[in-house]
Amino acid sequence: MASTAAAGSDSRRLLPGRQNSSHQMDRINGNSFKSTNEVPPFSLGADEFDDDTLIASDPPSHRIGGFERNAGPVSRGAFHSLKVVLLTSKLNLLIPCGFVAIVVNYTTGNHGWVFPLTLLGIIPLAERMGFATEQLAFFTGPTVGGLLNATFGNATELIISIHALRSGKLRVVQQSLLGSILSNLLLVLGCAFFSGGVTCGKTEQKFSKSDAVVSSGLLLMAVLGLLPPTVLHYTHSEVHSGKSGLALSRFSSCVMLVAYACYIYFELSSSRRREESNELNQGRGVNVGADNEEAPDISKWEAIAWLAILTVWISVLSDYLVDAIDGASQAWNIPVAFISVILLPIVGNAAEHASAVMFAMKDKLDLSLGVAIGSSTQMSMFGIPFCVVIGWMMGQPMDLNFHLFETASLLMTVLVVAFLLQDGTSNCLKGLMLFLCYLIVAASFYVHSDQDPDGNSPSQN
Repeated sequence: MASTAAAGSDSRRLLPGRQNSSHQMDRINGNSFKSTNEVPPFSLGADEFDDDTLIASDPPSHRIGGFERNAGPVSRGAFHSLKVVLLTSKLNLLIPCGFVAIVVNYTTGNHGWVFPLTLLGIIPLAERMGFATEQLAFFTGPTVGGLLNATFGNATELIISIHALRSGKLRVVQQSLLGSILSNLLLVLGCAFFSGGVTCGKTEQKFSKSDAVVSSGLLLMAVLGLLPPTVLHYTHSEVHSGKSGLALSRFSSCVMLVAYACYIYFELSSSRRREESNELNQGRGVNVGADNEEAPDISKWEAIAWLAILTVWISVLSDYLVDAIDGASQAWNIPVAFISVILLPIVGNAAEHASAVMFAMKDKLDLSLGVAIGSSTQMSMFGIPFCVVIGWMMGQPMDLNFHLFETASLLMTVLVVAFLLQDGTSNCLKGLMLFLCYLIVAASFYVHSDQDPDGNSPSQN
């Protein structure tokens, strides 16, 4: 998760209000006064302020005991927010493709065109969601910001999965969730490592090794949850055929959800202690990186509003995207499994992809790992077991038996990533290796015939 950034790679996100208070104390101590006989500004009356004693660029905020806390920019109005969100990215030129896809769907019903147009329409929306989440992280701190980024990045996949569960399309659910994990671990993280190594001018970039080890352990725990139901079925060693594996899947899913909840509690508690420590250091005059401070472009509530709008619009387009999968598969002569595991997650993970690459190019690799690995951890330890429990409530036999080919692909992916993260450094070569591994996985699913565990022809669910 994004707690890995708290060690110093993104200190500007730590308690922005207290950073502003530290700046004001510096100015009080002699940077903004002409003589030592002047009275500090917060001891003056409201009509005695000197315009030259305060720097006007510091925005107003809630005050506690004369100090600023959680200071943020003054809202510049809806027009400024629209300009920042809609006119600052060239990818936004693709937004009309979503509207065109809806029109084509109702006028011609040609899914061969609806599918690519919807893909193109979702890409800029997902990128803007990453931007809005980054803006919100200015006000929440790095850990909560990373959690929000992973959550909103995975919202599309979870909504699609629940919709597919209601329709009984269990294989679509399994393949889309698996594809999201593979995409984040290999494609997103690989591109982040490579772009960071190219643009930062460093031989190696460093990140928190301890946090990477914890994330790798959680991913391996998720694989452990998937392996037993699959092995039980393929070895025909279930006590009650067709029932033991399902019962084990539901039990393991509950355990995984508890483990993920404990992990989130631990991360938030650790982040709170680190923030209190940084706050104390600032009070003592210790430099914790305030010189690198950046200001958000939109206010907190504007960021929340944009996240809500973008989530709803992405969800609407995702419905058209899923409905067009079968038609696009026939029109393009591409296996449905390839579309579900490879193409859909690339679009669904566009927010994580853009954010991870952007942070890596700014030499904030801890945040890149928090986004890519955090999203994979959330999908494997929360998304998959959550869908199993929801399917249980719906009466659907959703289990953790992802079939042998898919489970083996996930196991090898987690092992490769865990080995590359163990030394706490990254470079262009590691990024290229992860990207090439993703190409191998993609080619494998292109030639893979999706079959049930008994080797029968797949049912087109």
